[in-house]
Amino acid sequence: MGSNTQEKFSLKALPGLIIDTYKSWMSHDPFRSSAVVAYYAILSLPALLVIIVNVVGAVWGTEIVQGKLTEEFSMALGSDAATSIQGMIAETQNEHKSTLSSIIGVGVLLFAATGVVYHLKISLNAIWRIKSDPQAKIKKVVLDRMLSFAFILAIGFLLLISFMVTAAISVLNDFIRQVLPDILLYVAYGIDFLISIAIISVLFGLMFKYLPDANVKWPSVRIGAVITALLFVLGKSALGYYFGQAEPGSTYGAAGTVVLILLWVSYSCLILFFGAEFTYNYAERFGSGIEPNSRAVATSNPKTT
Repeated sequence: MGSNTQEKFSLKALPGLIIDTYKSWMSHDPFRSSAVVAYYAILSLPALLVIIVNVVGAVWGTEIVQGKLTEEFSMALGSDAATSIQGMIAETQNEHKSTLSSIIGVGVLLFAATGVVYHLKISLNAIWRIKSDPQAKIKKVVLDRMLSFAFILAIGFLLLISFMVTAAISVLNDFIRQVLPDILLYVAYGIDFLISIAIISVLFGLMFKYLPDANVKWPSVRIGAVITALLFVLGKSALGYYFGQAEPGSTYGAAGTVVLILLWVSYSCLILFFGAEFTYNYAERFGSGIEPNSRAVATSNPKTT
C-alpha cells in the first residue's frame, strides 16, 4: 500500500490532493461513520466527562474544571445544553453510593468511556485501508481498550494545558488593558489562537500516529494533523454560530441537548475523517505510505465495514 515512488510536495499539488481527498472521503460514506461515532459518544459522554473532570481536577480543581467545561459547552452548544451536561456530571458524581455500586460504576465508566475512542479507531482503520487481524481475537480487544483509555488521559492532559494557557492569556489581556496599547490585545488573541491550534494538532497527531493499526511516519502525520486542526477550529466556530442562530435542538424539547451533541459530534467527525483521508493521500503520494502494523492486515475495500 505504500508508494513506490515518492513525489516532492509543492503548493501546485495541493488542489489535486484536496480533490483526491474529497473523492476518497465520500467513497467511505463519512456521514454513516460519523453517525456511528456520535451514537457511541452519547453513551460515553457521562463517563468521559467524569474521568476528565477528575483527572484534570486533581491538578486544577474539580469545580474550576466543571466551570470551564460548562463555558466551553455553552459556546459550542448553547447555555441550555451546557446546563444539562453540567447536571449530568453532578449526577454521576453522587457521593451517596455503596461501595459495590461505586466499583460497578467505575467499571461501567471505563468501558463506556473507551467505547467512542474504540469506534474512532475502527473508522480510521477503514479510511486507511486496513483492518484488525482476525487472528488476534480477545488479546487485541483488551489492548485496544487500554489504548483507548490512554487516549482519554492524554485528552485530559492536553485539556489541562489548554486551561492553563487560557488562564495565562486572560491575565496577560488584563495587564495589557491596564498598561499597554490596545493593539497588543490582538497580538495576545493571535497567540491564544496559535497555541490552541498547536494543542489540537498534537491531539490529532497522536490520534493519527497511534490510534489506528498502522505504521505511518511523523512527517505525514504532522501535515495531516495541522490541516485537520485548522479545519476543526474553523468548523467549531461555524457550528457555534449555526447553533446560536438556528437553535436546531429547540424543536426536540427535552431531547434537544442530545440532538445538539449528536449533531456536533457528527460534524466534528466529518472534519476528522476528512483530515484522516488527507493524511492517507498525502502519505501515499508524498510520504512513505501507510502500512498495517503487526496486529492488522491490509484491505483494498474502499468502504467501511
